[in-house]
Amino acid sequence: MDVMHTMPITPVLIGPLLACVWLSVRHTAFVCGGALALALAIGAWSGALGSFAFDVEYAGLLLACAVIPYAAHHRTALEAAGARAREVARSTQHLILRPLSRDLAGTHVCTRYHCAAPESDVGGDLYDVAVTPYGLRVLVGDVRGHGLEALRLTAATIAAFRELAYTAPDLPALVTDLDKRLAPELDAEDFVTAVLAEFGPGEVRLVNCGHPAPLRAGQQVELLEPFAPVPPLGLRPDPRQYRVRLQPGDRLLLYTDGLTEARAADGTLFPLLAEATRALREPLPDDALDSLYARVVAHTGARPTDDLALVLCQPAEVPVALMSTNRL
Repeated sequence: MDVMHTMPITPVLIGPLLACVWLSVRHTAFVCGGALALALAIGAWSGALGSFAFDVEYAGLLLACAVIPYAAHHRTALEAAGARAREVARSTQHLILRPLSRDLAGTHVCTRYHCAAPESDVGGDLYDVAVTPYGLRVLVGDVRGHGLEALRLTAATIAAFRELAYTAPDLPALVTDLDKRLAPELDAEDFVTAVLAEFGPGEVRLVNCGHPAPLRAGQQVELLEPFAPVPPLGLRPDPRQYRVRLQPGDRLLLYTDGLTEARAADGTLFPLLAEATRALREPLPDDALDSLYARVVAHTGARPTDDLALVLCQPAEVPVALMSTNRL
């Protein structure tokens, strides 16, 4: 009986194939060389060296080991290109979401954008501000999905807001215009959750399109839930505006679901109201946002796995006559 039928060398190819998937080109070449040497050793030990069956299998192994390093090179090149693309996307995202900490039309606006782990995909969190003839307008939103497509929709949403915020007479009209402008950019399953705020003397006007409710911090901390749910942009929202009175020293926190969905190792959600109450006691807005993010990290026990956008707005003091009620 031919010994090679009981001692084949083809399984030796498993090592180079695994190396091609996991290792660098250089290490893959080393593994291929080792596999060829091992096959020769098996042939010599089994007495099959020089037989026709051995020569056929060894020729196949030799051909495979000549091609496999090229496959490893192609894989590593694709991985490097993907890493560069993600880095460019991250840089673009940071450029779009420019940091702010300044007074705008009588309101101090402070922003933070925290990426998830560097190796994670690009998220769709977004924010922007515009000083318009109708007052300071703020947008915070979240595009469904991740990756370059989400980044494209993020850029499209911000560009539309920057163009339309100055001409729409009120927030419902602005939401309607945004929805129409984004419709050609969105696929059937795409949408953008968003909350828009417009600051006036002693109050803020809000429209919430399927987004986490803003938080007002003053004598107490409370979520400013809309009176009726409104679908996200892209799902034909019927915008409903609601108004909230602001007393001297009140702050308005707008954020993305990276805050509300942050979980501890045991699955416990981040206690937003309790931790925000503590963090927003910091006198300076920048310190308040830094404290809030530190509390998120302490709760999760590690860097959060989802991107997080935070926008803290603190209007200047308003006349006493405008403080008769807390909420309209």
